[in-house]
Amino acid sequence: MKTAFFLLVACCLVLPAAGEIRNSKPRKSLLETDPDVVYLAHTVKDPIKLSVVKESSAFSDKNGKNRVGYLAANQQVVLEAMTEKAYKVRGKGGRNDVAGWVSPKAFSCKDPDFVSNLKKLYERQIAVQQLIAEKQVAIGMTMDEVGLTLGKPTKTTLRKTPTGESGSWEFIEYKTINHYTTDIDPRTGLAYRRFAYATQEETGKTVVEFVDGLVSAIEETEDRQGGNVRVVVPPVIFRW
Repeated sequence: MKTAFFLLVACCLVLPAAGEIRNSKPRKSLLETDPDVVYLAHTVKDPIKLSVVKESSAFSDKNGKNRVGYLAANQQVVLEAMTEKAYKVRGKGGRNDVAGWVSPKAFSCKDPDFVSNLKKLYERQIAVQQLIAEKQVAIGMTMDEVGLTLGKPTKTTLRKTPTGESGSWEFIEYKTINHYTTDIDPRTGLAYRRFAYATQEETGKTVVEFVDGLVSAIEETEDRQGGNVRVVVPPVIFRW
């Protein structure tokens, strides 16, 4: 069953028309630098832009220790990354462009939930990054996120209907088994073991079912170390 999760942002975000969060680089890790940072280039299809309402200092680090310039007011900037307390943006800083970490106080919106909505996006992506690091799949993940976690599926199925798409990805794990024969050395009469051939034997299987691009069920074989089913909220979709 598909779950809808919508957040309304009135005036500060310029987002993709479809609004659907996906990963534009399905084979690049979300954890390439700081695990406390959500990098939007790997999280959303199109750039998110924020409206700057007042001039604010920009810093080279997320903790605000090294000032690199200031961000001019009355412009839109691209949100490149975020933590709970700072946004990394790229925009105009007087005569030159500036890229750095800026306090969320530089951005405002008539929607009182503006900050909390972005925080929900941040919290979801932090949870997903942890799942990817642990090679775990959870209900509510996107298929791009599943690909980052488990790699390329061994087998895929897809069913299209007038109301949407469903299907499954199958991931099979193998191990190599070497087989040997025993031969006799004609000169010494001693027995020795000689490699004959190798086979691939299945050691585990994970089947990920999805509905309209979101994981709806997970099935694992008994020889895998399973546990409680993990769930994350579906991707945050911003709409006007």
